[in-house]
Amino acid sequence: MAFLSGVFLIDCPASALNNAGKTEAINADNAIAVKSIQTREGAYPYVSAQAFRYWWRESLRDVQGWSASPIFREGKIAYTDANPLLYAEDDLFGYMRAQSTKEDAKKKREETGLLDKATPVAEKVTLTRQSPLKVSTLVSVAPVREITKDFGVMARQEGAPVPFEHEFYRAALQGLFSVDLGMMGRFYHIQRTGYKHLDGVRVEMAREMGLEEYDDGKAYQLSLEDRHQRLQMLMQGFAKISGGAKQSIHYTDVSPRLVILAVAKGGNHLFGTTVGTFPDGYKRGLPQIKLEALKETARVMRDEIVSGIYVGLTQGYLDEQRGGLIAALQEIQEGEIYGFRKTFLGHPREAIEAFLNELNEGKEQWLR
Repeated sequence: MAFLSGVFLIDCPASALNNAGKTEAINADNAIAVKSIQTREGAYPYVSAQAFRYWWRESLRDVQGWSASPIFREGKIAYTDANPLLYAEDDLFGYMRAQSTKEDAKKKREETGLLDKATPVAEKVTLTRQSPLKVSTLVSVAPVREITKDFGVMARQEGAPVPFEHEFYRAALQGLFSVDLGMMGRFYHIQRTGYKHLDGVRVEMAREMGLEEYDDGKAYQLSLEDRHQRLQMLMQGFAKISGGAKQSIHYTDVSPRLVILAVAKGGNHLFGTTVGTFPDGYKRGLPQIKLEALKETARVMRDEIVSGIYVGLTQGYLDEQRGGLIAALQEIQEGEIYGFRKTFLGHPREAIEAFLNELNEGKEQWLR
């Protein structure tokens, strides 16, 4: 099976993209702290994978053809429709659906017509699907010596102003993502945790839709064209991702400034060591593209990588490293030890578009 690997950087000049609420680090009552990892070297601001996945989901709503899954709530239980046959969101982001068996929950589903598509309550079936899309926590590439605390007041009302305090930081956040192309668009109905994607209702629906059986009848799969289209939409959403907290006062463009993409056999990530920081000098702590690590990956994984290596780097960001990156990619493309690998360098959106163009040619190999 093939996996798409991606590494990316988000530039945060003065940001508070994911907050932790009140913490002991701030003494003020009316205060908000950012999420950070505390170490001896300093604090590493981060954005949780859950938050980033939420940004990605929301950005996909504007992609033509994308199908978001409806969400249902029963008291303290919430779940999506858990129908990857109909909804690309359920397919790529996964789900767990464990319905309440209480009479009031059953009545609510009957009133909303949910029982037409949902698992009948009497079956007591829990559906779980591991997400084919894997996302890491987005962590600062270097520690921040001290996170900035900003003091403000609400003074538009009569009487004394109301003080408040919040934190923000300056950092470059690095994230990883991976897409299991072999699992995307394929849905199992066997009794195994993470693989009970379909219940009896949805199995019947798969048959009615004319889906092909897969893996000796243990699963059903969408057509190659439908699976191809869902991956295209997923990456189009990533290209124009937006979101984050405190945007009204710390506006931050969270679209990637740097992205590196490739498809390979096996699930180990290709580019986890290709972005780091300068170890010393006046550039210490600034993002650095590890060119030798990139070339090593291309050399060692030459027989596993089944696509070109696509790099997106925005003009105006890490400009002093662009020349070395061009030379490294040219060496990979022209070198026998790298398998004369196709490479691309452009804006991140252009890199994603070029990747999708190769997907059109290689989909039968990548998605089989």
